Amino acid sequence: MKSDRPRLAVVVPCYNEEEVLPETAKRLSGKIQQLINGQIISEKSKIFFVDDGSGDSTWSLIEKYHMENPLNFGGIKLSRNRGHQNALLCGLLAVKDHFDAAVSIDADLQHDINVIDKMVEKYRAGYEIVYGVRYDRKKEDSFFKRSTAQGFYRFMRFLGVDVVYNHADFRLMGKNALKALAEYDEVNLFLRGIIPLLGFKTSIEYHTCTERLAGTSKYTIRKMLKFALEGITSFSVKPIRMITFLGISLFIVSIAMIVYFFVRYFTGHTISGWASIICSLWGIGGLILFSIGIVGEYIGKIYLEAKRRPRFHVEKLLYEDKNAVI
Repeated sequence: MKSDRPRLAVVVPCYNEEEVLPETAKRLSGKIQQLINGQIISEKSKIFFVDDGSGDSTWSLIEKYHMENPLNFGGIKLSRNRGHQNALLCGLLAVKDHFDAAVSIDADLQHDINVIDKMVEKYRAGYEIVYGVRYDRKKEDSFFKRSTAQGFYRFMRFLGVDVVYNHADFRLMGKNALKALAEYDEVNLFLRGIIPLLGFKTSIEYHTCTERLAGTSKYTIRKMLKFALEGITSFSVKPIRMITFLGISLFIVSIAMIVYFFVRYFTGHTISGWASIICSLWGIGGLILFSIGIVGEYIGKIYLEAKRRPRFHVEKLLYEDKNAVI
C-alpha cells in the first residue's frame, strides 16, 4: 500500500547553472510547498541539487539555499565532473533509503514542473515509475536538434533497445524502483535504457516543454554524439551483427565477381581494369576500418567495466531533517 503522503525527493543534476539556479530553486520550492499544503506529499519532502563538478558558483548557491532553509534544500557535491548520467544516479542513490519516491528533473526547468502533481497521483495509485514525456519538440528545439533526437530514438528502437520515445530523464521513481536501480553497477551509464529494464508498474505523463529559464544548454553536439554512442553500444549488439552480415554479403559478392571474371576470360574478353581494382581496395579497406572501430568500441566498454572503477566520488553532502543530520 502506497503512503497517502509520500516523502518526495526532487533530484536536480547541475553543471555550471549559476544563471538559472536562483529561479529554479524558487520555482521548485514553491511547487513542493504547494504539494505539502495540499496534503499530497509529506512535509519532510526535499529538493536535492547535485553539483557535477561545476566551475562557477553553482555549489556556493546550493550551500546558501541549504543554510537558509536546511529542511527544504539538500546538496551533493561531486569531486569532479562525471557527466549528467553519473550525477543523476548519485542523487537517486543518495535518497533511496530516506524517501518514498524521487523525481528527477533538469536544472533548466524546460520540463513542466506542474506534471509532478500528476506523477505523485500516479505513484499514490500504485505506479512505481512515471515517465514525463514531451508532446513534441517543435517549439523549444531547432530543426537539427529535433530531427537528430527523434532519429536517435527511432534508431534505438530499430536496434531493439526498449526506450521511451521523447523521454529525457524527467521521471518519478518509487523506493522499490530505486533499490532495483542500485543493483545495476555498470560503469557505462545510459539510464534511459536501464530504467525500462527494471519492470514494475509504469505510466506516462505528457507535457509541453518550454525554453530555458536562463543560460545555455550544456549538451554540446559532441556531448550529444557521445551520449548517443553510449546508449547504442551499451544496450545493443546489433552493430556487431550488422558487421557479420556485411562480411557475408561482401564474400558472396566476391564469389560472384570471380565467376564473372572467369566467364569474361573464357569468352575471350579482357578484364578491364585498374579503376575497379582500386575502388574495390579502398571500399573494402574503409569497411574493414569501420568494422574494427565498432568492435573496438565494444572492447573499450569491456575494458572500462573490467576495471570496476567508482562511477563518482562525493566531496560534500548537505542533508538535514528534523530527526538527523547526515
